[in-house]
Amino acid sequence: MLAPLPDRIDVERAVSTGRIYSGTFQLAALTRLTELLADGRGEVRYELKFGRNVIGQRMVELRAETALPLICQASLDRFELPVQIDTRIGFVKSEEDASGLPEGYEPALTDEGMVDPAALIEDELILAVPVIPRNPEAIVDLPADEPESAEATDRPNPFSALAALKRK
Repeated sequence: MLAPLPDRIDVERAVSTGRIYSGTFQLAALTRLTELLADGRGEVRYELKFGRNVIGQRMVELRAETALPLICQASLDRFELPVQIDTRIGFVKSEEDASGLPEGYEPALTDEGMVDPAALIEDELILAVPVIPRNPEAIVDLPADEPESAEATDRPNPFSALAALKRK
């Protein structure tokens, strides 16, 4: 059953019914993420499928797709970085329980059995933001190595006085 994204989800109820949430929302709604972006223009397409993994643990398959507006640190121009998230998140009650998740699952602590689905999506998108954004299509002219100037070679060596002392 498809449903719009609520503010809070009861994890146990969503898992037991196999709930699927799918839709779109504006990037501007993700305030922590927009602090890292050039602006908040754009949409996020998402799908959340709640269920249990093969060993019976509560989990959600999260898929999200968007284009993150970033500032290229080489050219200082705005560009859009296409991002596709496809991950599995296991719900745990404590950090100790996280070690029991299968490989490839990310842990998410539930607050009294409730989870904020937009925050789950936002966390994954924040992790997708590069530390140093760079447009792969940007052409930046880097300064060529300049040959040593004549004045650099004409300066006296500060250790030449030591060489004179060594000879004595």
